Amino acid sequence: MLVIEQLSKVFGDLTAVDSVSLAIPKGQMVGVIGRSGAGKSTFLRMINRLADPSRGTILNEGQNITALKGRDLRLWRASCAMIFQQFNLVERMDVLTNVMVGRIAHTGFLRSMTRSFTDEDRARAIEALDRLDLVPQALQRAGTLSGGQQQRVAIAKALVQNPRIMLADEPIASLDPANASRVMDALREINRTDGLTVLVNLHTLDTARAYCDRIIAMKDGRVQFDGTPDTLTSERVRQIYGTDDLSGDINEAVTSTSLSTTTSRPPMKAVGA
Repeated sequence: MLVIEQLSKVFGDLTAVDSVSLAIPKGQMVGVIGRSGAGKSTFLRMINRLADPSRGTILNEGQNITALKGRDLRLWRASCAMIFQQFNLVERMDVLTNVMVGRIAHTGFLRSMTRSFTDEDRARAIEALDRLDLVPQALQRAGTLSGGQQQRVAIAKALVQNPRIMLADEPIASLDPANASRVMDALREINRTDGLTVLVNLHTLDTARAYCDRIIAMKDGRVQFDGTPDTLTSERVRQIYGTDDLSGDINEAVTSTSLSTTTSRPPMKAVGA
């Protein structure tokens, strides 16, 4: 159980996240929606401790995450993997090495920087790439891949961290519908097959409804809605945002056609299984 109590983040005169309190059970897939500037990215960054809260606490299985320092903080960031909109890969480095760098919390900084990876590290990386249909690209430079492929490499990199929680900050915002669908399929399969808790920031309501067990709607740093997709009606969305369509904010969309093409794919095997 991830428990967030009165979490706030203040930047000068701006309150980016304002007194958010949530309890997220293990294994739930949660979509966090809202317009640009709603506080979604700051919220996820505080959970990962890439940003320190101004107020409030984050508890995971009884551990006070907001109090962690040093090695304990590094281990938390490894167990709470973060996937970014812009992939965060080293483009001149091959795909396999990019994924193995995800083992840094387990191998140590020096070994990762000198690329002194073990056979176990390589095996884990290849297994993660296999889950995401990327083994043929393992020795290809990351910068030569398409955006959708790079985002799936980023997911593989997160998987080898052996996380308990996976955070994805607008992972499909810069992707076309077909690639967006493949990335969301991957996140959902990881959630279901591995039992990982997944929190994903999204702008598109249809995407959140199609993939998530629970939707949290934010506006001006506050939670305006917290419930199941079927209870987030168009009328409720209009009450929160003044419109029933948020997709105009960004070029993010998953079409019904692309969604329907993914249902026949076999489930992925869990890494290490």
